[in-house]
Amino acid sequence: MKIRFFSKRFGVWLIYFVFFSLVCVSPVFAEQIVNVLVAYHSASGNTEKMAQAVVRGAESVPGTRVRMERVGKVTANLLFSSDALIVGSPVYWANMAGEVKTFFDNWQFKFGVWPEFKMRNKIGAAFTTGGQVSGGKEVTMLTILAAMLGNQMIVVSGGGVFGASATTEGQSSGIDQDELADARALGKRVAEIAWTVKRGLVNQSNDSK
Repeated sequence: MKIRFFSKRFGVWLIYFVFFSLVCVSPVFAEQIVNVLVAYHSASGNTEKMAQAVVRGAESVPGTRVRMERVGKVTANLLFSSDALIVGSPVYWANMAGEVKTFFDNWQFKFGVWPEFKMRNKIGAAFTTGGQVSGGKEVTMLTILAAMLGNQMIVVSGGGVFGASATTEGQSSGIDQDELADARALGKRVAEIAWTVKRGLVNQSNDSK
């Protein structure tokens, strides 16, 4: 009796093991995951705080896997395996930080993104923090988006006209809840658009077979 019970229980577990093993290694399963990379530079912690909110927004979309890294720690494999990239930078002299510019330069000099355009058709977006209301936040986001467009990425906005931004000095007491909400909205929208594009590419690939 005990042997029969054990055999039956073992059989059930074996079925589960085989099923999940097949599912997890299947290309179809891989297509059900969207990988979002949030890359940022932060010296004071303000941009990192926004990055964390962006991550939470992206994670709110089911089936989305999010990785958050400082730009200096992003590898070629991590970059090219992502379906979407959201880059954050503080405003330094009305432009992106030097570390973020170096990150984009390394796409070619270290990662070899060209001539294959390895970031083509991936989703791109930007967010920023700056001390003043009009100290260059829009320019910073636009230069980030311009680098993405040059690599034939599909850029989107969210949380603001060009992306999410926060004012951290002057009359501001720091990043407020509205600005964090904008960052979450940006992350959520990027993940949603990445899903839409990935499903379309998968369907296109299936139709051509």
